Amino acid sequence: MPFMRRLTAAACSLILLTACTPVSVSTDPPASNADSAKADAVMRIVREAVTQSHLRAVVVRVTVDGREVVTEAVGESMTGVPATPAMHFRNGAVAISYVATLLLRLVEEGTLSLDDKLSTWLPEIPHADEVTLRQLAQMTSGYVDYVIGNTAMNDALFADPFRAWTTHDLLEFAISKPLLYKPGTNWNYAHTNYVLLGMALEKATGEKMEELLSDKVLRPLGLTNTVASLTPEIPAPVLHAFTSERREPLGIPTDTPFYEESTFWNPSWTITHGAVQTSNIYDLEATAVGIGSGKLLRPESYEQMVSTELRGKTRTQPGCTTCMEMTEGYTYGLGIVISGNWLMQNPMFAGYAAAEAYLPSQKIAIAVATTFASEAFDDRGDYSNEAEALFREIGAEMAPDDAPPMPPK
Repeated sequence: MPFMRRLTAAACSLILLTACTPVSVSTDPPASNADSAKADAVMRIVREAVTQSHLRAVVVRVTVDGREVVTEAVGESMTGVPATPAMHFRNGAVAISYVATLLLRLVEEGTLSLDDKLSTWLPEIPHADEVTLRQLAQMTSGYVDYVIGNTAMNDALFADPFRAWTTHDLLEFAISKPLLYKPGTNWNYAHTNYVLLGMALEKATGEKMEELLSDKVLRPLGLTNTVASLTPEIPAPVLHAFTSERREPLGIPTDTPFYEESTFWNPSWTITHGAVQTSNIYDLEATAVGIGSGKLLRPESYEQMVSTELRGKTRTQPGCTTCMEMTEGYTYGLGIVISGNWLMQNPMFAGYAAAEAYLPSQKIAIAVATTFASEAFDDRGDYSNEAEALFREIGAEMAPDDAPPMPPK
């Protein structure tokens, strides 16, 4: 599920993608002949996608059981500035898996229970006595999303993408509305869930989310390049992003060129504060491995995170933009997406798209980050998560006997 729908992507200037020499960075042992062949195959897939999907830059890293197969960057960050694997970008929904891991670790420590009512920690929130922490993490609470399908919030965000949002600002668009369904009886993607969950975990522990995540998730996973910030700043070196997604909201005619830089749009609307982060491709791959393997969790907690119990229990629903049936290709666990036998997250917003995924049975990790050329955007300014599409193609190359399901044509 993209990090947002109508809020589809990013911003850009009138710059076309140009070819450049791929940059490769690695301190791993030399690759075997088999790994070299796989690396070549992966990069063929990447280069084809650059042309066919109109990508400005692609950064990719693939490992098997901790052994690097390939780490390369193709394309440009800015005109004349090649993309490199060291560049930082916003990781969006990847942080959701960190918050879910934090929740499960706090449950293991006895600080709280998955079945605690939200009212235990946030009694002032409407419907808090009906919704559990598990339902927030699983996105089955029924709360309306403050982003997807929310015209008022989208209008405000697109009118001023540099605005700094408070959690109060965000929740005002959602929590006063009726629940979409009785908690636990359906599923809808809603950023609202993880803003509330983050606030509840802060109340339960008396600690700030940024410190909680750093102490209990990021540092234990060795994620030295993943940092939280509520400002538009991104640590150098920066992978710059561009978009046309404000075309329709601003009423830009389809025959008028429109492509603006979105690198430094304010990300404070995206998730619970303290989990708004930047990262790089190395940490994205390490996340795929660490979260996907359940490194930080007891077996029973990991099983709950990757459970496919929602299959057969959810449905589309009138008036609910992101209510959907869980399938083999997309099932939500606790803060993680199960696609076939792969475990993943797939953020997309403000001209960035990414995917990180792990196949536990073969210990394959794939991390992809992309930015987009102007041709990638349609007449409305919408675009697709081509990083996820790349993951699925690369996954099929790396594990042909256990490929990630392809979306329907």
